[in-house]
Amino acid sequence: QVQLVESGGGLVQPGGSLRLSCAASRSIFSLDDMGWYRQAPGKQRELVALITSGGSTNYADSVKGRFTISRDNAKNTVYLQMNSLKPEDTAVYYCNARMGVSFWGQGTQVTVSS
Repeated sequence: QVQLVESGGGLVQPGGSLRLSCAASRSIFSLDDMGWYRQAPGKQRELVALITSGGSTNYADSVKGRFTISRDNAKNTVYLQMNSLKPEDTAVYYCNARMGVSFWGQGTQVTVSS
């Protein structure tokens, strides 16, 4: 079992930045991978960024060059640095951890609006 708690969401103007954090209840060192997903109203949940146990990363085309995923194994935390935010980035962002099965956080709202 892994419990995940996201934080860092909020309201930001277009072009602004936010950093999301996902704190895990146990060591993330042995997890298969961790990722950030998002779900906008009326749309399916989609992968935003993924980081493997080995540190490899993968991003959705829509966020490449703007978002950066990273992990701090000592703090059992994964981060998503989001720069140059656009209104279309507005969504609930969910942290995910895989260890054979998937575990999800409760989500944090990100709203990009002027």
